[in-house]
Amino acid sequence: MSRKVLLHAGVWLVFLSLLTVEIYWNAERFPVFAASALVLNILLFYLNYLVLVPRFLLKKKTKTYILSMLLALVMVLGFRELAFVDVPPPHLKRPDDLPGAKPPFFDGFKYLFPLLISLSFIVIGTAIKVYEEWNRSLVEEKEIEAFKNRTELHYLKNQLSPHFLFNSLNSIYSLINAKSEEASEAVIMLSELMRYMLYQADSEFVALADELGYTQNYVRLQRLRIANNENVTLNIHGAVTHQKIRPLLLISFIENAFKYGTDYKGNTEVRIVITVKENTLEFECRNLIGTRKRDQHNSGVGLKNTTDRLKLLYAEKHLLNVFEEDSKFVVHLKLNLD
Repeated sequence: MSRKVLLHAGVWLVFLSLLTVEIYWNAERFPVFAASALVLNILLFYLNYLVLVPRFLLKKKTKTYILSMLLALVMVLGFRELAFVDVPPPHLKRPDDLPGAKPPFFDGFKYLFPLLISLSFIVIGTAIKVYEEWNRSLVEEKEIEAFKNRTELHYLKNQLSPHFLFNSLNSIYSLINAKSEEASEAVIMLSELMRYMLYQADSEFVALADELGYTQNYVRLQRLRIANNENVTLNIHGAVTHQKIRPLLLISFIENAFKYGTDYKGNTEVRIVITVKENTLEFECRNLIGTRKRDQHNSGVGLKNTTDRLKLLYAEKHLLNVFEEDSKFVVHLKLNLD
């Protein structure tokens, strides 16, 4: 049993024990009505604490939360009045049984007091849950920052790997020897990749337009070094305006596709489609399942790191599917950029 459950159970046990002893000491009987009302309020507390606050208030559905809370409050108070009837002991009489002893405000206070008690349970439950969520967010932010610090050097080294860099330089050298007009373009693309990696990718968020520009340059440079590149495509659809994204989130999927997407004949097939709809991004990458043997120690490290980043940075804002279909390796990612 978790420490949290034990803590809650212990607090309520002590509270109920003390309250029962005090009422019994004064009234000389077990307080059935008061205990029953308290149990109802405890149920109201946990309904609010475990269901209403997480599902509505913390998700900014304030109107739904208020309506649900009021409905629960009315049900608890109504059930309390209808279901429980307290019978006082013979030696005690209620104020309304004594002629002239009933205060003028008694009837109103009779219903106001239970309402205030129930409201206090709701307020306390809401305050505790909001504090826990705030504290959890702080812890999560620290974990994200720690994760970023641990993996920053790894990503700088791996996203633009030495192998890719040397291949790109060899391709550029070949273009220069052949006096190709593409040589100068290749140099510019490589410099843009390195500039983005060293300067922009260090930010917490980057403009989606810049991230997609980096992706385009990466694919273009890959096409230059691949002999049969007619099946290497990148299509971007939708309006890219003010959207922001975490840097270097897609490149591991693309790098993995180029690394393993070549068959035994030397044919490479990598097809990438990126669709932007307002604040939603859909990414699909399909590559040929080639014959290259996977490194048992390092294979999949980039994919795992990207998956871990998605879980931390876009906890409930992404849907990732990785599967094989028709001899193709497919990555499909749907991302909420809000």
